[in-house]
Amino acid sequence: MGSHVTPQSFASDGPRKVGFLLVERFSMIAFAAAIEPLRLANREAGRNLYALALYSDAGLSCAASNGVAVAVDGRFADAPDLDMAFVCGGVDVEKADHAALTVLLRRLASRRKTLGALCTGPYVLARAGLLDGYRATIHWENLASLAAQHPEMELESELYEIDRDRLTCAGGFAAADMMLAVIARDHGHALASEVAQQLLHHRIRDAGEGQRMDLRMRLGVAHPKLLKVVQLMEERIEDPLSSQELADAVHLSTRQLERLFFKYLGQSPAKRYLKIRLERARTLIRQTSMPILSIALECGFSSASHFSRAYFEGFGRPPSAERKAPVPQAAARAAE
Repeated sequence: MGSHVTPQSFASDGPRKVGFLLVERFSMIAFAAAIEPLRLANREAGRNLYALALYSDAGLSCAASNGVAVAVDGRFADAPDLDMAFVCGGVDVEKADHAALTVLLRRLASRRKTLGALCTGPYVLARAGLLDGYRATIHWENLASLAAQHPEMELESELYEIDRDRLTCAGGFAAADMMLAVIARDHGHALASEVAQQLLHHRIRDAGEGQRMDLRMRLGVAHPKLLKVVQLMEERIEDPLSSQELADAVHLSTRQLERLFFKYLGQSPAKRYLKIRLERARTLIRQTSMPILSIALECGFSSASHFSRAYFEGFGRPPSAERKAPVPQAAARAAE
């Protein structure tokens, strides 16, 4: 999985034309992490290896999710035959139409150009049918919703995926790792290492290193049996394990497991498990148009009424109200 590329050189072909396709409320950090390695590659090489250009729907400056407006070079409709084009996604990208952007992407795909996407950008490529038959990735908070909407996709939880002429990454600093892999592919590992040093990026991460912080760091707990149980909970959402099955998996009694959870997490295993399942459900409600009953079943609830009661107790409002409510800024943190 991850990056499967063959080193090649484009030095004699002139600079590769690279376009960054900005959608409203795009992720600034992913955009900057992607474009800066290419700029630095030009500087370190002493010549233009990559010709960089920015585009937006109307050809006007585009506001990132942090409110900073970025000037662009033109409209999607006016973009030339770019060698590589990256959709810069961000907050609520899956809810917009992207008609002009889709036309551009399909035109480039028909001419066998390389297409990529940062952060939530894979939604756009997937909706245009341009990830069919390709491995792809997206930010971990969006994995479940993208998989639900496009079950035909080969979706991975990697930092980034380079599969032939499709490049996707989870966003954030993973965009820098993906671009460093592109530079290494195009012009060799030595140049990529020089660029990484300029970025104070001490190690170019492999695609398969995983997106999320280690569970031990997330929980602030090092107890191996507790970590194993929480991992099982996160893996078994649709078909939850019973308390007895969780205890058996780490060779404890249910009473011992209860004590362990109260000691380190201040709550019972059942409460923790329910919280994990409800958080998954909230993500699907906010990011997809799946029926509430389908979300309930996918998150391990036996009926919509059971799910609604648990959801109200957990978040203070029913699932239907969650879907109608605007997404608060804190909930959009993955795309900031």
